[in-house]
Amino acid sequence: MDIERRQAEQIEVIVKQASSLNGSALSNIILAATSHPSLFAFSEILSLPNFLQLEGRDGSMYLDLLRLFAHGTWSDYKSDADRLPHLVADQVLKLKQLTVLTLAETNKILPYDMLMRELDVSNVRELEDFLINECMYVGIVRGKLDQWRRCFEVQFAAGRDLRPGQMGSMIDTLDNWLTTSENLLVTIQDKIKWADSMSQLDKMHRKEVEERVEEMKNTLSFKADVDFRGHEEIFAESGGVMDHEEDRTRPKRRRQPLG
Repeated sequence: MDIERRQAEQIEVIVKQASSLNGSALSNIILAATSHPSLFAFSEILSLPNFLQLEGRDGSMYLDLLRLFAHGTWSDYKSDADRLPHLVADQVLKLKQLTVLTLAETNKILPYDMLMRELDVSNVRELEDFLINECMYVGIVRGKLDQWRRCFEVQFAAGRDLRPGQMGSMIDTLDNWLTTSENLLVTIQDKIKWADSMSQLDKMHRKEVEERVEEMKNTLSFKADVDFRGHEEIFAESGGVMDHEEDRTRPKRRRQPLG
């Protein structure tokens, strides 16, 4: 997708810039990354050694901010706002977009009431404008707004960075999926074998029926021929007897004596 290409290009730029920086200079990189309109993944940036060096130092709050954008939500920020840098408008927008992605990970039907609560949106019109203009048009989600049911039906959502410990559960999920797929494949193969066997039996049955029909045809043809010949012989014999009987019953002419 186009958004993935733009994101990959921006990550490459930020990684190159950050690789030569240290300490407080990295805070500006973090602010730029968390404000960029095409950037929604931060794990590659977060894994850079010089960012990890901020842990426990003056710039650690910016490291925590980067982690929030990698794994957290708008509600998480509100809970920890007192120990995190103040967010500018672009960062607030980005974190709310990421919140929608997090909600879409586990639910494909997102009720409007839940979305308004999680995003601090006061009415349905404002919520729908946000979903259309800031999420669907951007390309991070696709779905259907259902005003009658007051929900957003998610058809696609971009993935977020994996949270710590999430890799194990994902591997388990993939293992379960693989096992289920293998079992399904075996079932399908058994069904194919059964279908082939039934097809072969059907062919054999058809052949047997056709042979019996042909045999019956031959039998009937032979019987008809025999009956026809028998009728011919009977007719011929009946004709000869009648001629002989006629000859016996016909009065004989007597010869007149010569005078």
